[in-house]
Amino acid sequence: MQLSDVIAAAGLSGWAEAGLLLFFAAFVTIAIYTFARRNRGQYERLRFLPLTDEDVPPAGIDPDDGTGGRR
Repeated sequence: MQLSDVIAAAGLSGWAEAGLLLFFAAFVTIAIYTFARRNRGQYERLRFLPLTDEDVPPAGIDPDDGTGGRR
């Protein structure tokens, strides 16, 4: 008896289809969010970030809070 026979007899094939649909929906959602026009300004700013000479900390981190960026 092979593992594929055990899985087929267990009737779990519906879960595989549900997982496929779930991950496909997640992929489509992420793709739509990524290529939405409302995010264009943010991506334009971020694409030149490695080339800037300014020492700007990432958003949400206060360099003067005494923790060194650790929470």
